[in-house]
Amino acid sequence: MNRRAFLRNTGFWTASIAVSGLSACGSDSASTPESGPAKATGSNWKFPQSVASGDPRADGAMLWTRVVPTSVDAVASAPDAGDFSIRILVTAADNGSRLGTSDALSGALVVDNSVPVYARYDHTVRNKLSGLQPGTVYFYQFVAGDVRSRVGRFKTAPARDADVAELKFAFISCQDWSVNHWAGFESLAHEDIDFVVHLGDYIYETVGEAFQIGAVESRHDPLVLPDGSFKSGSSGAKYATTLADYRYLYKKYRTDPRLQALHERLPFIATWDDHEFSDDCWQDAETYDNGSYNASTGIGDNTHQSARRRGANQAWFEFMPADVSYDNTTASFQNVRIYRDLPFGKLAHFIVTDERLYRADHIIPEAAPNPATGAALGSVGSRYFVPADTRDAIEAAKMKAVSAGSDALAPASILGTTQRDWWKQTMSSSTATWKLWCNEVSLLRMGLDGTAAVATLLALQSVNTIAGNIATAASSTGGNIAVAAAVVAAVTAGADQAKAGAAASAIATALATSTDPVAAGVAQGLTTTQATLAATAYRAATSATGASAQAAAGAQVIAFGYIKPDIIAKGAASSFVGGLATLLEPYFTRFLLNCDQWDGYNAERKHLMAHLKDNAIRNVVALTGDLHSFHAGTVNDNYDAAGAGTPVMVDFVTAGISSDSWFTYFADATTGSLLSNLVFLPISVPVDGVGTLDLRFNLFDFTLQRAAPTRDELAEQVRLPVRRALGAKGVSEAALDGTTTAVLTALKATPAFSVTLLGLATQLASLNSNPWIQHMVSDAQGYAVVSLKPEGLRCSFRQLNPLVGSTAPSAPIANTLQFAVARDVAAVTRVS
Repeated sequence: MNRRAFLRNTGFWTASIAVSGLSACGSDSASTPESGPAKATGSNWKFPQSVASGDPRADGAMLWTRVVPTSVDAVASAPDAGDFSIRILVTAADNGSRLGTSDALSGALVVDNSVPVYARYDHTVRNKLSGLQPGTVYFYQFVAGDVRSRVGRFKTAPARDADVAELKFAFISCQDWSVNHWAGFESLAHEDIDFVVHLGDYIYETVGEAFQIGAVESRHDPLVLPDGSFKSGSSGAKYATTLADYRYLYKKYRTDPRLQALHERLPFIATWDDHEFSDDCWQDAETYDNGSYNASTGIGDNTHQSARRRGANQAWFEFMPADVSYDNTTASFQNVRIYRDLPFGKLAHFIVTDERLYRADHIIPEAAPNPATGAALGSVGSRYFVPADTRDAIEAAKMKAVSAGSDALAPASILGTTQRDWWKQTMSSSTATWKLWCNEVSLLRMGLDGTAAVATLLALQSVNTIAGNIATAASSTGGNIAVAAAVVAAVTAGADQAKAGAAASAIATALATSTDPVAAGVAQGLTTTQATLAATAYRAATSATGASAQAAAGAQVIAFGYIKPDIIAKGAASSFVGGLATLLEPYFTRFLLNCDQWDGYNAERKHLMAHLKDNAIRNVVALTGDLHSFHAGTVNDNYDAAGAGTPVMVDFVTAGISSDSWFTYFADATTGSLLSNLVFLPISVPVDGVGTLDLRFNLFDFTLQRAAPTRDELAEQVRLPVRRALGAKGVSEAALDGTTTAVLTALKATPAFSVTLLGLATQLASLNSNPWIQHMVSDAQGYAVVSLKPEGLRCSFRQLNPLVGSTAPSAPIANTLQFAVARDVAAVTRVS
């Protein structure tokens, strides 16, 4: 289909070309039909979703609006309104004082054009501007009859050959209407930046899902899908099924005035992730159910919903101001191409990918049987908490089965063959200093050594028992907790009671007289290992204050200094595993936390990183969403190689702007299981005049990769959860900061915090699970701001304050952490 015929058949977008201060249309480079619909007249019009712009280029941008009669509900479709035409106005004159208002634009117009509005596209308008000047701020407005839209603003990109001193932008993702708050949009709209990169999950296709029934600001009323399908049975959560459902979500989301203000002020560069269609989707397949499995071939398949996928595609295209191609005349669900690139002078080149429409099925099918139960794995074991060896074996088998001469990566690909080749060519040919990959799912390896993790958990479980044994033993040591700790340590390590008692007394004497305590213990019949453990337990106990704290300190030395190493060395055969051996045997291996992201497509990630490395393509930085967590780290060419390979590029992952955190999902999933303490530790904090705060202290960050904390650092980590809990209890926003600080001060003084919790966090940090990750905060909402210069990049993570009861915080930003990437160095450094 030639371009003119395509545009005539679809009418999905129009074009305006600035020529000598006037606009042109109706030529081969414009899409307004030769005989368009009649002009809108009168005052019975409104723009319920305001205006938006996107994909700024050196000569223009894509402008968007939606216009309906005043009598129509903001989120309802209006087929009876028919088709009509409105005006689009653009000027380079400074209209900053009119931004976000419906005042008439002032200054000379560079575009004054008539554009058609069609009912069949839900009265949305997508108008591509060209012929503008590079690096210039423009203001725009739509006019329907006598009614004007709000004034919007965008800045064109620098010319391709321009030297650019600095580029500022933000990147965001994951804006769930149904949980938390959207105050971050208000803050973001006032950042000193040129545009926003949106990395997907602009909408969530589900309503009433388990992760969407938490606290939410009262100004966000419940969503009601026009059609929808129940996820399970005939009640409960629903998911968007039809074009009308998806349109409703975009319209409803964009009725929020804070999101409108952001779109009015800044252009977006947008891609999608999964929730614009279906959670953890691939191509046109949903993963709500496990699908089918062929035992003879080992191949699974999910339920395919081509019509639903096409509806999701069309709604995204209608409502997102993105300069992409769409063809509604084909029967294929792959009828939109959103991967594209946008240059910004010599400084930056944005490479935008689509990691859903072409990706292969997850390497391990959800319907594959669990070896332990015979039932389908489901998401845990196929997409989450996946044994690395199993992933490797199945990926290799799928690739080996590909016929000679075909793309061996095809069954293990996120990008698909055509897009992968485009990505490689675009990276190779780019002459910009910085290549910025708008990447939906994280490239960082996020693994966990199950053996070390289980050993840590079992050691933790033993602490209270050992502390009790120490307290009991103290009755025979004259109440001396430190000596009792030495006795219990020696016995735990295999010494008989009599030798342990004599050695403990000798160790106490040696330490009091500054002689060798280990030698003293050995002289009483202990082995060197037993004597060393006993002396260490003694020292730990004497360093604490109070009998319970002394017993806890000694118990931690025994648990983590002897029990944990024994389990790591022996696995399920360790005597300290005991009756749990059969239950825990599957956990003594290495796991990947999330195989819906690039960890599940390891061969293709290696292939892409090899392309960058072999061709000396430097200064590649991924801007990533999806994970609802802040991460900063390096992407290595081969995480499976000795030393985890060589850093090739950097990945910055932003937390969701409102969606519940990654930590929350894992905490909910592990509650009540042995694995829960890899993720959180329950703590209860009584607060005078308020009540008891029941918190889940985040240990997930330490389990995956975070340095051992000080007591003050540990307390700061729980500041925002305490603030959220106090707000939920009715504490006023004015009193929140002071009350939170008082609670943290009291908390730090308790042995449960300063000994038990601090010790566990330190032990989990010692796992050193993912050393290429330089920073992570898994319990957060927020966004990221980037300052890019020829010599380096600065990325600031802005973490948001939580809800205050059911109200968004008046001061959205809680804290900012900044990281730097120097030119030609694939490394991340924390700056502040």
